[in-house]
Amino acid sequence: MRKTKVVMITSYFDRNGVTSQVMNYATNLNKNKFQVSIAAGEPYDIGYEKLCQENNIELCKLPRKQKNVYAYYRTIYSFLKKKKPDIVHVHGSSALITVELLVAMLAGVPVRVSHSHNTICSHPLLHKTLKPLLKVVSNCYLACGELAGKWMYGDGAFKIIPNAFETNAFVLNSETRLSIRKKLGVSDNLVIGHIGKFNYQKNQNYLIRAFEKLSHKDGKAILLLVGNGPDLAEIKNQAQHTTCADRIVFWGETANPESLYSAIDIFALPSRFEGLPVVLLEAQISGLPCIVSDKVTREVDFGDIIWKSIEDNPQIWADTILSMGQRTEEQRKQYCLKHAKQIAQYDIQESAKKVENIYERQLQKKKKLL
Repeated sequence: MRKTKVVMITSYFDRNGVTSQVMNYATNLNKNKFQVSIAAGEPYDIGYEKLCQENNIELCKLPRKQKNVYAYYRTIYSFLKKKKPDIVHVHGSSALITVELLVAMLAGVPVRVSHSHNTICSHPLLHKTLKPLLKVVSNCYLACGELAGKWMYGDGAFKIIPNAFETNAFVLNSETRLSIRKKLGVSDNLVIGHIGKFNYQKNQNYLIRAFEKLSHKDGKAILLLVGNGPDLAEIKNQAQHTTCADRIVFWGETANPESLYSAIDIFALPSRFEGLPVVLLEAQISGLPCIVSDKVTREVDFGDIIWKSIEDNPQIWADTILSMGQRTEEQRKQYCLKHAKQIAQYDIQESAKKVENIYERQLQKKKKLL
């Protein structure tokens, strides 16, 4: 049986939320039905490249868009003409994906899927200008959540496919918790954790200010920051100039964040904006109490998240964290069981099936038009 050819396109291939979703879908679609390729721009994550090789996924490395925009789109066009895919699935955070979809249309790709992953971008005027053209170049509209969909498509129809992953991997593991906390040199210390790219969006500088306030009342608490990114050096410098620098741990980037959630006691996400943050889902599945910026969509709330404004004095976050209390290991496991139905909707196996069904329906529509 002939396999359906799918090319997924994303502007970057480093460790970020969009790329993780691209990889989750690419590696979990039915390999007997779909042949998946990925076209992605710099920078490239070595772990993701290896995963592509292991799953027989062809990776087309695109030139960095900011350096040579013509070469970036020309390479996409050439790759699509060579592969002759049935479907192109473009992932992004703004209507700038209209250009990739236009290239796919010019290359003769019959099914062109747009997929919105955020609620803000760095070029709002261009986004607003290009939004109406999505109706011309795309024939299937997806979003990770309600707000991300409205951001990309306005009042137009779209289908929500929540960000998904291997949910079982994030259930609390007692042995892992003990092992990681031993590496951190902590026993009964309160560990506040944050996992994310170090950039303007994630707002780690606010969290450090809040933790410094907190440390005046809890001299043993630890702040665990996990990730990499363009603002890492700046954030490290900020941390070094606090009165609690020795209790702020920069773990670095990790391909296996699931183990770290087990070691954390409270998860903090002070983001300035988000699409549908997978880290917040992962933290809740691990049974963690969470304090989150009110700029984040509430679609991800299992019902117990504490929402706080990042316009507030960081002291408010500090006091709130101290008042939240830690859950026992048993309480965390019970929390996960209690929310099993909510967790199931973020399972990658189920989401992959939804995407497969969407692909097949779109192909059937195209066949009827021929």
